[in-house]
Amino acid sequence: MRVPGELTPWETLGSEIAFDHRWYRVCRETVRLPSGKVVDDYFVSERPDVVLVFAVTADGRVVFVRQWKQGRRAFLTELPGGMCDPGEPAEESARRELLEETGYACTELRRIGEFEQDPTKGANTIVAFLGSGAHVVGEPSWDEQEELEVVLIAAGELEVAVREGRITSAGTVATIFRALDELRSAA
Repeated sequence: MRVPGELTPWETLGSEIAFDHRWYRVCRETVRLPSGKVVDDYFVSERPDVVLVFAVTADGRVVFVRQWKQGRRAFLTELPGGMCDPGEPAEESARRELLEETGYACTELRRIGEFEQDPTKGANTIVAFLGSGAHVVGEPSWDEQEELEVVLIAAGELEVAVREGRITSAGTVATIFRALDELRSAA
């Protein structure tokens, strides 16, 4: 039995790009496990970090988007967000994604946490933001692959929406609970 704190990291013996696309890179790594066993086909996804914005309007509603998610083959309700452009600070990405997806902007935006998206196979994180004073400043500007519906949900209804399975995306759920905790602490 191992003593807590005595875990050994895996050793990366080699890495090669197995798939490379502007949005998604997959590396095939050869790793040595703490047991000494060598695994020559461990795949790691390398994608840009993602931002999510919990944007609260003056009347206490939170801005969401509902859209088709091909991987799940379902419409999902999620917080607005997306990938950070290369070299773009996360806060700038958050403001840009909120505006592009919803047409909303916030008078104040602050970082409230980071979450691992898929630490077993992925190298990126989700950076969560809490925005106040969310208000419409224009029309959404979706790209050719997007079609979104902007949905406003009262902050007080969000925990029930998660429990009932109406909001299920892990990053959105984590951001909701982190933001609600921040809002309660400030009250």
